[in-house]
Amino acid sequence: MPIPVIAIFDIGKTNKKFFLFSEQYQIVYERSVHFAEITDEDGFACDDIQALTSWIHEMLAEAILLADFVIKAVNVSAYGASFVHIDDKGDPVGALYNYLNPYPEELQETFYAKYGGQIAFSLATASPVLGNLNSGLQIYRLLHQRPGWYEKVAYSLHLPQYISYLVSGKPAAEITSIGCHTALWDFARKQYHEWVYDEQLDEKFPPVLRSDATIAIELKGQQLKAGIGMHDSSAALVPYLRSFSEPFILISTGTWCISLNPFNNEPLTEEELRQDCLCYLDYHRRPVKASRIFAGNEHGQEVKRISAHFAVQERFYQTMTFDPSIYAGLRADHTAKDAMTGLQHSAFVTRDLSVFGTVEEAYHQLIFDLIQQQQISVSLVLSKQPPARIFVDGGFARNTLYMHMLAHAFPKMEIYAASVSQASAMGAALAIHDDWNNQPVPGDMVDLKYYTVAR
Repeated sequence: MPIPVIAIFDIGKTNKKFFLFSEQYQIVYERSVHFAEITDEDGFACDDIQALTSWIHEMLAEAILLADFVIKAVNVSAYGASFVHIDDKGDPVGALYNYLNPYPEELQETFYAKYGGQIAFSLATASPVLGNLNSGLQIYRLLHQRPGWYEKVAYSLHLPQYISYLVSGKPAAEITSIGCHTALWDFARKQYHEWVYDEQLDEKFPPVLRSDATIAIELKGQQLKAGIGMHDSSAALVPYLRSFSEPFILISTGTWCISLNPFNNEPLTEEELRQDCLCYLDYHRRPVKASRIFAGNEHGQEVKRISAHFAVQERFYQTMTFDPSIYAGLRADHTAKDAMTGLQHSAFVTRDLSVFGTVEEAYHQLIFDLIQQQQISVSLVLSKQPPARIFVDGGFARNTLYMHMLAHAFPKMEIYAASVSQASAMGAALAIHDDWNNQPVPGDMVDLKYYTVAR
C-alpha cells in the first residue's frame, strides 16, 4: 500500500529542499539542490528564478510517479522579503531581486517623506527601515523607476505564493508573507497600509487567503490539495504553537539569534523600533514580537580569533563542557560597563585575549558576553506577563555553555534546548493538517532538554 504523504517545498537562500512527510510527520523522502546565483539587470547577484521554476515542476512531476507514496497535499515554506512579478501568462517580469541589495537613497527618502516619516510609518507597519528587506518598497521602486515593466505585471507574489502558484495555477496572497517587515500591512487597522491604495498597488495583489487555505487541484490524474505557502520564519513557529498551549518565547539561533514572542500583542514602541524590534504575523494573523542580535555571526568570528591565539582547531568548542567555577569567576568580575555595548556586538569583540590563561576561560567569556546581549534582546519582547518558558532551537541549542548561562540569566524561567526536524517545512505541512491528514497531530514533534541553574 502506498504511504499517504504531503509534499513540501522548503526554499532557502542557499539550499532548495523537497520533502515528503508521512501522516506522523516523519520525513520519508528528501531531495535538495543548490543553484548558482545569476545577476539582475543592475549587476547584483540574485536567485535564478527560471532554474527554480523548472526544478519545482520537475520535482513534483517526479514525486507524483513514486510508487511507494500517494501525495495528498502540497505546501511551501520559503524565505520572505522577495517578490516575483508575473505577467498575464504567468511568466516572471524582471528578476527575483535580492533583498540584500542597496535601496536607492533618494527614492527611499521620497517615500518616507510622502507617508509620514520613518518613525510613524515604521510603527504603523511594524517594519524598521530596512531598504529592500521592506519588500513593499521593491514594488514602489518598480512602479517609479521601471514603469514600463510595472505595466506588464498582472500579479506581484511573494516567493512562497509564487511557488504555490506554480503548483495550483491560482494566484493568492498570504498573511505571514505580508506581515514580515514588508512595510505593506497596517497592524492597528489590520489591512494594507493606506500607501498601498494611494499608489494603487492593491491592483497587483491577489486576494488574501487564510494561511491554512488549500486549493483543490488535479496532478497527473490525482486529486490533491495545494496550500498557498508561508514565510519560513512563521512556518518554523507552527510546530511549537501546535505542541504547546502555554505561552513561551522561542530563541531561534543561527547567524542571527531571533527572539520571538507569539504571546505579546502589545504595540511596537518607538524605543523597541530603535533597537531593531519588529512584529511578524503568525498563521492565525496574531502579532509575534521579535528582536534580533547578530550573535551567531559574532560567535563564528571570535571563535576564529580564539583558535588562532591558542593555536587550537576552530571546532575546539564543540567538545567543551560548562565549568561552573569559571562561570562564577566571570560573574564576580562582571561590571555594568560590560553590559553597555548594546545589541550591535558583545563586549568580547574588544577584549584582549592575552588576559586569558586558557582557551576554556576565553570561550566561557565569549559565551558569557553573548548571553549579556541575549538577555537584553529577550527582554525587548517580554510582555507585561512574561511567559514561563524559553525554547532555544538552532546551533546554540547544542551548546551547553550557552544553555547553562541562559538558565542563569533567566533563573525564574524554564529553559529548554529544543529540536524540530526541518521546522519550517514541518510547519508548512502542519498549517494545512486538517485538509490532508486524518490522524491526530503527534505530541512528540519537539524534542526538549531542560536546563536549570547549575549549583
